[in-house]
Amino acid sequence: MSTPLAAAIRRGLAEHADPDKAEGMRAYMKSAMPYRGVQKPALRSLVKDALKERPIADKETWIAVVRELWDHAGFREERYAALQVAGARGCQAFRTFDTLPMFEHMVTSGAWWDFVDDIASHRLRELLERFPAETAPQMRAWSRDPDMWKRRSAILCQLGRREQTDLDLLFDCIEPNLSDREFFIRKGIGWALRDLAYSNLGVVEEYVERNRERMSALSAREALKNAEKLRSGGRRPSRARA
Repeated sequence: MSTPLAAAIRRGLAEHADPDKAEGMRAYMKSAMPYRGVQKPALRSLVKDALKERPIADKETWIAVVRELWDHAGFREERYAALQVAGARGCQAFRTFDTLPMFEHMVTSGAWWDFVDDIASHRLRELLERFPAETAPQMRAWSRDPDMWKRRSAILCQLGRREQTDLDLLFDCIEPNLSDREFFIRKGIGWALRDLAYSNLGVVEEYVERNRERMSALSAREALKNAEKLRSGGRRPSRARA
């Protein structure tokens, strides 16, 4: 049974659909799921408006809306909307440690970088910051999971933490993946280290040097991509990208 909020979001997406853009978006993302052709600014705005008109009052409703948009998505934008509802500011109280299985489900069923990286760098990072004792062991377990996207999520779950990065956790999550040949793992390792370099370049340089024989050239190159600029006093960009 559809929730009123999810139904309203779906109607909004249909109203904003642009078939001329949809196929290009699908091709860029190499997505089997079709697109409506709704670009991110419009999607964010319509979800924000829908949440204002139908505020979520309890955790059960929040989970129901997220899961409906995610599990029954006919278009990729519905899953983007699910991510926005999942991370809505007014729903922070609902994002307790016991919601980790929902995000795990989204990671493993989404199984592509646009979904996974958003969940890792926002939702998993938030759980780690709010519930470190419970979340950190789970991220260590994810880093050794057969599912490649869970491993990438564990590696990326501290993006943006800067000086607050738990170095032991970061390196524990990277360690079992250093020799992995999967592109998204190698790139993820490089991205996580590059992000850390903005607050602790020396640690990153030492780590790369110590692990050069096991680390892929791609990971090392990405990790040290901005090293020269940082040594000359360059600042961290507003948003690091993979």
